[in-house]
Amino acid sequence: MYFYCISNFSFPMILFPNAKINIGLHILNRRCDGYHDLETVFYPIPLHDALEAVEATTLNFESSGIVIPGIAGDNLCLKAYKMIKKDFDLPALSIHLHKKIPIGAGLGGGSSDAAYFIRLLNEKFRLKLDTAAMQDYARKLGADCAFFIESKPVFAYGKGEEFKDVSLDLSAYSLVLIMPPVFVSTADAFRGVKPRIPETPLQELIKLPVEQWKEHIRNDFEESVFRTYPIIQGLKNSLYDAGALYVSMSGSGAAVYGVFADKPELPLFDESYHVFYV
Repeated sequence: MYFYCISNFSFPMILFPNAKINIGLHILNRRCDGYHDLETVFYPIPLHDALEAVEATTLNFESSGIVIPGIAGDNLCLKAYKMIKKDFDLPALSIHLHKKIPIGAGLGGGSSDAAYFIRLLNEKFRLKLDTAAMQDYARKLGADCAFFIESKPVFAYGKGEEFKDVSLDLSAYSLVLIMPPVFVSTADAFRGVKPRIPETPLQELIKLPVEQWKEHIRNDFEESVFRTYPIIQGLKNSLYDAGALYVSMSGSGAAVYGVFADKPELPLFDESYHVFYV
């Protein structure tokens, strides 16, 4: 059954999907469905793609910027469009995605693109979907996709698709994000991790001062990923040497971020890696 949709979309609409970092990531156990229960904190950061759509005669998707591997037809934005079109009478769209968020970095760029596209469709075609409804659509596309519907700091649990509000504001600090020239497979990262229940839940650890995170907050993926990609561990060590208060790999990697009291100057990294001061 289709819901009628009023089209007012002859002009382009542009949104800017943002990235996220994981602050702490505990893999608790392996589920019967093959997924893992985890706990983490998703924190949005101002590193953006650009997503543009305009009404067209036929559905079309193209991208620029960072090359997206795979088949264009498998892009999550197209999957989001086709999923929602089953419930709403959407017109054909010409979609352009300019990719700046690194791929295979643990930053959620693809999930963010899909979630923002759901938001775009909801706003421009007056679908009247509330936040919960948009999140339900997003969960069908990826475990962390629903986070980007609101894109605010949350404690995430389950497969990473269930959320609780968390009081966290890093605006007084400077964040530096570094992407090394490697790609970490999420599937391989999960195969290398050993599930365990932490002594102290992350919900409690995140309340500690940032200066104490180094000793208490961990990313369970780091142990196995560092063995395979020592360059990532080297980046973490170097950021601590440069004065970072806390350093971690984001998600399953490969990006590493550092939290600094003041904005640092890191010319050595600027010459060798993709560096983002956020």
